[in-house]
Formats: sequence, structure tokens, C-alpha cells
Amino acid sequence: MELKPGYKQTEVGIIPNEWDVVSIGSLIFDYRGGASLRPSDFTSIGVKVLPKGGVGRTGWLNVEESEQKYCSPEYAAANFRNQVDKDYTIIVLRDLVPSGPSIGLIVQIRDQETYVLAQGVYGFKVNEKAVPGYLVHLSNTSWYRKLANSIMVGSTQVHITNTAYKKALIPLPPFSEQEAIAEALSDMDAFIEALEQLLAKKRQVKQGAMQELLTGKRRFPGFSDDWKVRKLGELCTAIMDGTHFTPKYVNDGIPFYSVENVTADDFKNTKFISLQEHNLLIKRCKPEKGDILMTRIGSLGDTKLIDWDVNASIYVSLALLKVNKQAINEKYLYAYTKSRKFVRDVELRSLVNAIPQKINMGDISGVPILVPSLKEQTAIAEILSDMDAEIAVLEGKLSKARQVKQGMMSELLTGRIRLVESGK
Repeated sequence: MELKPGYKQTEVGIIPNEWDVVSIGSLIFDYRGGASLRPSDFTSIGVKVLPKGGVGRTGWLNVEESEQKYCSPEYAAANFRNQVDKDYTIIVLRDLVPSGPSIGLIVQIRDQETYVLAQGVYGFKVNEKAVPGYLVHLSNTSWYRKLANSIMVGSTQVHITNTAYKKALIPLPPFSEQEAIAEALSDMDAFIEALEQLLAKKRQVKQGAMQELLTGKRRFPGFSDDWKVRKLGELCTAIMDGTHFTPKYVNDGIPFYSVENVTADDFKNTKFISLQEHNLLIKRCKPEKGDILMTRIGSLGDTKLIDWDVNASIYVSLALLKVNKQAINEKYLYAYTKSRKFVRDVELRSLVNAIPQKINMGDISGVPILVPSLKEQTAIAEILSDMDAEIAVLEGKLSKARQVKQGMMSELLTGRIRLVESGK
């Protein structure tokens, strides 16, 4: 294949002429390994320990407060060569999972803390040739992942030896271009992180609203009627499950829904059955717009309102709730099925010793539902639907931002797009 002008073929692939191919070891110094902490070395407070779990794809050290461990200041002082701070770049070279996704990943420390490295975690400083942020983003590419996999050894506890890691070759742009790449991708990370935080906040607000609105703790002006407790079976014209026989799947045909589609909220990536088999199955159980799907085997009480024009069949692991719209607003009922109380009531009626988890059809009908008047149901459903719509918009923005970031990485970290002028 003819090379594009300004590019060259190297051991690491096609890169710009101005880029170098260097060993990772030529970029690092003050290499520090993890300490072999025993259970007795951990304390309730003291110096923070940096575990493998804190190294992920965010680019920054991220240890959940509930998972943070500590060792005594005396232990830390006696193991000074195992300590790092924000001047060090962090990497995992050992894990229990073969080809574990954290092995080889690089992150930076964002806070001002000093950490004692746990076993399998290493820290190093980079010299004047490298920008830490560039290495962080490079470590999240599929190319780097293949590199890490190629130098892993072991089976039960896989690892990359220090020697192999330092000998590994990577592409290295000029320093100024590394800075530009790191800044552009870090800005995108900051945007993604802000969206994630906003989305988490919106979800928390919705959970709080559900807890108040669906229990009657908060009432809208103009509503004072007492709520009733009705059984789910009384609010549906029918409750049925899907086919008890595993159908013959085909490469293309009519969608066939199972538990996985509901739990993942993914009704595009489905299995398929033939039109002939589908026509037989819907004689007994035909999903229609306005029905609610509910998981009943393996996963309990997860639901999805069918709000699209559907032409599909379902498996026995799903229950189909055909909502009686004269008795209850289907959007209110769907919102109620997302409450903690509904899921708990489903679990309480499940078979105690069944593996996997299971609830029988008759017991589904007996699940209690708190029911206000139809007008109040509609008001509650509209508020929660508006919140869902707002969350869906944010989810779309977040998904698009992640896709843009992946595209930027693919272009910037291969030199296909340059942030500095060629030859600079």
C-alpha cells in the first residue's frame, strides 16, 4: 500500500515522519513497585493504599470511598520506596483476570495525597521527552491493548514483567504535539465527566420524586382522594408469559424478546424467529403497544413499557402485562413498577429456593399496587415522563460525546489528524 506523503511505516504502524518510535523504558525513571501488604498491615485510618481497582479507563485514579484501604504511617515510612504522589504516573502490571482490562492501563493522581502502592501496581515519573497525559490516553487505545496483551505472561495471575514493559515500543509525537493531544482529549474527558455527573444527579432527583409521588407522600394541588391498594391482576385484562419452548432461531426474521432485552433496555439486538413460528406464538401471547414486559425468571421485576409499534414474540422468562386502561394509566403503572416497593413485593412472592430466581404467574397477579384516581395517575405519570425525557436527552448527549472521544483518539493518537503544523 502506498504511503501518504508525510508518513512512514514503522514497527508500531504508519505514523507521521516527525514522530519517533521509542521504548517505554526510555521515557521513565524512578520506577516504584507495589508493597506486599498482609491483612494485618491494613488499618482503619492512616496512609491511603492504591489498589488495582483504582486504575480504570477514566485517566485518573478513582477509588471508591467504601473500598479505600489504609496502612499505618509507620508502615508507609518503612516502605518509602513503595510510596507515590501526583508527580507519579500509575500503571497496573499484574491482575488475577487473564487479559484483565486494567493491565497496562495508565492513570494520573488528581489529588494531593500520598499513596502506598499495592502489589501489582507501579508508579513512575516521566522524563522531559514525554507528557504523562499523552501516555494516559495512548493506554486507552485498542492498539495499546493489543500491545499489552502481546507481552502478558501467566494464566491464573497474569502479568507484564517490568523488563517486557520497558522494552515495549510506542509512537511518540514531538513534545508540543503530545501536549496538544493530551489537552484536547482531557477537555473531552472533562465534558464527558460533567455530563455523567449531571446525569447521575438527574437520576437521583427522579428516584426521589418517584419515592414521594408513587407513595402519596407528595400530592399535587387539587388532589385529596384516598388511594386504594389493588392487585396487579385487577389492573390488567390479562397477564401471561411467553412460549415455554425454545424456538428455532434464524438469522433474520421476527424479533424474539427475552430477559436480556429488558434488563439491557435493548430491543434492537435481539434473536429472531421465522414469521411462521411467530404467527403460531402470538395466538396465545401477542405483545402490543401499551403492554408492559416484566422479567420473571433469572431477573425479577424489571420492566419495559412497549411504547413502539411492536411485532415480536417473547420467551417464558418474560411476563406480558396487558394493562386495563379503564382501571389504570399504563404510564403510571409502568412508573410504579420502577419503584423499590414494587420490586420488593415481586421478590417477596418469588420462589424461595428456585435457581435461577423465579416468580410464578399467579403470584405476579397478587402483587399490590398503590392506585390514586385516574386524574392523579395522569399528573404523576406526566411529571415522571418529563423527567425520563430529560434523562434520555442527556443519555444521548453522553453517548454521542463518548463516540466523538473515540473518534478523536483514533485520529489524534495515530497522527491521521495533526494538532500542530507538520514539521513543527
